Amino acid sequence: MSVLVNKDSKIIVQGFTGSEGTFHAEQMIEYGTNVVGGVTPGKGGQEHLGKPVFNTVEQAVQEVGADTTIIFVPPAFAADAIMEAASAGIKVIITITEGIPVGDMVKVYDYIKDFDCTLVGPNCPGVITPEEAKVGIMPGFVFKKGNVGIVSKSGTLTYEAADQVVRQGLGITTAIGIGGDPIIGTTTREAVELLINDPETECVVMIGEIGGQLEADAAHWYKNSGSKKPIVGFIAGETAPAGRTMGHAGAIVGGSDDTAQAKKRIMKECGIHVVDSPAEIGSKVKQVMA
Repeated sequence: MSVLVNKDSKIIVQGFTGSEGTFHAEQMIEYGTNVVGGVTPGKGGQEHLGKPVFNTVEQAVQEVGADTTIIFVPPAFAADAIMEAASAGIKVIITITEGIPVGDMVKVYDYIKDFDCTLVGPNCPGVITPEEAKVGIMPGFVFKKGNVGIVSKSGTLTYEAADQVVRQGLGITTAIGIGGDPIIGTTTREAVELLINDPETECVVMIGEIGGQLEADAAHWYKNSGSKKPIVGFIAGETAPAGRTMGHAGAIVGGSDDTAQAKKRIMKECGIHVVDSPAEIGSKVKQVMA
């Protein structure tokens, strides 16, 4: 099993012919991902990287049965790209674009509620189900198939966690990079829930950071779920000065519960195995799965 993406996903790339879209689509295809085409308005009917280009997402859905999209559209137009994908019937919308205005994401958040779709991101590395589908910008060679799910706000820490898990002789079911913006689609809790409910996932790594309530919400959900699957948690930003945005737009401490210390305390109280350094993730996963 896997969550969100697998070998059967029919994936299109919005912003297909741009430099970012081209580079990462090429990597995805090389990995073996089932990319069925792409969308660049005004370039419909052409071929790019051996795949058809469409003017609209709706055409891609009708002509090649696309059900998943990855968005590399520039920030000013990315919100429209997300809403277009949702209204065209795309089920999984993975948005890599960084710097989408918060006001635009408020509109997107409200708009997509009416559609049966899952938004991951924006400002995220994407989603990978090893050896099946890489729908994102992560280095595919780091990920090997296995029984550990990963949920992370940070791209680089997603790769670090995967590398450590693999070095322990284990592997990954699906890794979900949810992004670090203030307004995102899939939350930590929702991503954790997907993995806890996946029969093949035996352990979840949850990587959070200062700012917001997402990790606390996930921890409380986990405690109330009664699940016996272990979660290993890490919170980045322990040494960040209060009140300053650190890297991600959402990583800013607004109150006493937003700090790394408070989040770690809540997670421990809810039964999560918390590590103090990302260097401990792999060994802790091996320990709790023993």
